[in-house]
Amino acid sequence: MSYVLIAPEMVAEAAGNLAGIGSAINGANAASAASTTQLLPAASDEASGATSALFGGYAQEYQELSAQMALFHDQFVQALTSGARMYAATEAANASPLQTLEQDVLINAPTNLVLGRPLIGPAPKRHRAAAERTP
Repeated sequence: MSYVLIAPEMVAEAAGNLAGIGSAINGANAASAASTTQLLPAASDEASGATSALFGGYAQEYQELSAQMALFHDQFVQALTSGARMYAATEAANASPLQTLEQDVLINAPTNLVLGRPLIGPAPKRHRAAAERTP
């Protein structure tokens, strides 16, 4: 059986770091878009014009791929953030019943039978009449 250990805080922090990285990459791509997609020919001959158009086309393809990758990156960050939130909520929901089960059934039940009081937690409150009878 395999066990998975997750620290929701660390996953959320990683998602935040990835969002920052994505913002930096998007900024760099936006800054370079105009200077790479609109290249002026080096000279007025046909070869310079064709070379400029060729490199401009490559730059345009790069910008399109970059936009697709930015969309994927945003979806990945959202999935990480959502997963961290869901895992933390599930852990919180599961922790309370398990602690109660452990204390009430596994530890306190046998002690309650023998001593009449739980091993962990406060003793049950007695009725006033029962408390007056005990020395």
